[in-house]
Amino acid sequence: MNVASTRDRLLRVAVPVPLRRLFDYLPPENAGPVQPGVRVRVPFARREVIGVVVDLVDSSETPAHQLKAASEVIDQSPLLPADSLELLQWVSAYYQAPPGEALAGALPVALRGGKAADSWASRAWRLTTEGKGLPRDGLARAPRQQALLQLLLDAGQIGKSGLDSAGITTATVKALKDKGLVEEVRGGVEPPPLPAAQPAPPPELNDEQRTALEAVAFGRFSVALLEGTTGSGKTEVYLRLIEQALARGEQALLLVPEIGLTPQTLRRIAARFEGVGIAALHSGLSDGERAQGWLAAASGSARILVGTRSAVFTPLPELGLVIVDEEHDQSFKQQDGVRYHGRDVAIKLAHRRQVPVLLGSATPALESLHNALSGRYQLLQLTQRAGAARPPQISLVPTRGIAMVEGFAPDTLRHIDETLTRGEQVLVFINRRGFAPTLACEDCGWMADCPHCSSHLTLHRGRRHLRCHHCDFVQPQPHQCPQCFSAAITALGAGTERSELMLQQRFGQVPVIRIDRDTTSSKQAMEELLRPANAGKPCLLVGTQMLAKGHHLPRVTLVVIQDADGGLFSADFRGAERTGQLLEQVAGRAGRGELAGKVLVQTRYPEHPLLQLLLSRGYGAYARHLLSERQLTGLPPHTAMALIRADSEEPQRGEQFLQSCRQQLEYWQPPATELQYLGPVPALLERKSGRFRFYLQLTAADRVRLQKLLAPFCQWAEGNRFPGVRWSIDMDAQDL
Repeated sequence: MNVASTRDRLLRVAVPVPLRRLFDYLPPENAGPVQPGVRVRVPFARREVIGVVVDLVDSSETPAHQLKAASEVIDQSPLLPADSLELLQWVSAYYQAPPGEALAGALPVALRGGKAADSWASRAWRLTTEGKGLPRDGLARAPRQQALLQLLLDAGQIGKSGLDSAGITTATVKALKDKGLVEEVRGGVEPPPLPAAQPAPPPELNDEQRTALEAVAFGRFSVALLEGTTGSGKTEVYLRLIEQALARGEQALLLVPEIGLTPQTLRRIAARFEGVGIAALHSGLSDGERAQGWLAAASGSARILVGTRSAVFTPLPELGLVIVDEEHDQSFKQQDGVRYHGRDVAIKLAHRRQVPVLLGSATPALESLHNALSGRYQLLQLTQRAGAARPPQISLVPTRGIAMVEGFAPDTLRHIDETLTRGEQVLVFINRRGFAPTLACEDCGWMADCPHCSSHLTLHRGRRHLRCHHCDFVQPQPHQCPQCFSAAITALGAGTERSELMLQQRFGQVPVIRIDRDTTSSKQAMEELLRPANAGKPCLLVGTQMLAKGHHLPRVTLVVIQDADGGLFSADFRGAERTGQLLEQVAGRAGRGELAGKVLVQTRYPEHPLLQLLLSRGYGAYARHLLSERQLTGLPPHTAMALIRADSEEPQRGEQFLQSCRQQLEYWQPPATELQYLGPVPALLERKSGRFRFYLQLTAADRVRLQKLLAPFCQWAEGNRFPGVRWSIDMDAQDL
């Protein structure tokens, strides 16, 4: 295609609006050639938005007189290359999401807002032709300018760090620039610097690690599931594979579930790959840092990219390896907007780029395990802990009929005391933050409920307020019942804050460190809080799921799980799976060094068959048992499932909308063995942020059948007005 023809073509643009279509625009006047993948500023309704050009077309269904011109082409070259555009269009189609929202979500916030990509390019200064013609002492009467002249004559060009080292200010540079003697040079984008790490020699691999390493073949697509018990050395396998990718001149992508795991992962990678460009992408970074890391990876200067789920959309021109750590983790599934699953998109990315992908977990998701057992994925196993570490001894502590002390059984407290006396560390897992799950009046039965959600308000005694953990509603802590004005109000149950207080009072000789969202809100908080534990000092760690995975604390020899029962009786069919994963992950924090570990699991139902199976035979047997149950009940992963979600301020509106949806869908595809409908039914948290939530569940024998039904449904729903109702599609839903 010649340049002249591209200037006359229409721009097909993905605009970030909740409509499942693309929009056509005329190119701006006097614009040069425009390529797919560049950002453009376009008028939309009564405002201007930043869209991405997806295609150039010769004609449009929109009448010519109604076509508007784009206001500006922001990029000279594509920010999203062709393979990234294709992947994002697949995401939009598979997850039934508006294409403009899918493409916008792939960009860091700063780039999404229209900031120039070269804002993060490295800047340097060099002499102009006139400057090069000056004699070496041509600026002797201005000593600072003379020093800069000599530096540039010797070095050719110098960057900001070089100017800073030489003590040359921006005022001196500007003076020479104003004289026409120096000019600015823009280079590539380098990743933000990482904290210095002490280089560490790699440990010896055991036979299982070597077998896993040799099983991953570069240069072609494959999926391998690395099912490795906690502490078995999965991370070392990742590092060795990344080393091989770098040796082949390729880039590596490592996805981790949460920002809490990112700092330690980055430290370990930086220590192993000194001098290699490493970029990080997660929500703990500033908008500028995220854009810089994204651009460094997209330009190829960052050879290793470590990030949470959205990092999967970063263009990597020389991608050779994809690794998904803790692949079972719920945080890989986006729960609003474009409801994609980072793990599954990573597999699609690897397939499109024909590179291997490794999924790692001590507690694989049932979907991944099913694919491995059926032969779609290669199953690799690490059954032994690395080095001298041994699996912990796990014991049940029955609590039914026992006089508890702020949620702890007397036997549990005795074991904590003995462990601390030996100079070792204890981890207490409580999956509730705050002081107590709610307040209640002993006289009239009043309970502190959220006015906007179907949930209780959690007491945060340190901040003296009640907070809803769903909508963030906050109100002051009352000192009397608002219903009967009695002073007999009681905090029911225990959270991390209450347990921390009790443990401080009982074991005041050692630090009690609380790890939850309230104590780790700042950037380096997690690292600072864990410093005493990493130093090996005796301490008591109290925390939520943030402590349950990934952390290597070799002096933790006792893990206490305060309440193991919640998920065993969940209304969500995935409850038992998540309970097993959580218990196994938490238990895996014990005995990771040379010292033996012990795990105490407090439960009111020690005879529960699933609990007995998990403790006697481990997560592998437990998960395989759950898979057989799912097959009998026709639930994922043996079937495909999607939810049509709806919410409204008036409960009947959302329910009526979903009833209309079901009637339309059944008209197209009546219920059958291969396709079943359930609902509309209320969500498990029926009311959130003042809106009532319902869903309609679709279960099919395969995903193709679902996709063929959902695509026309979206067009039907967008073409009909349902006032006051918001709806969305949740393909492969993970949360009811």
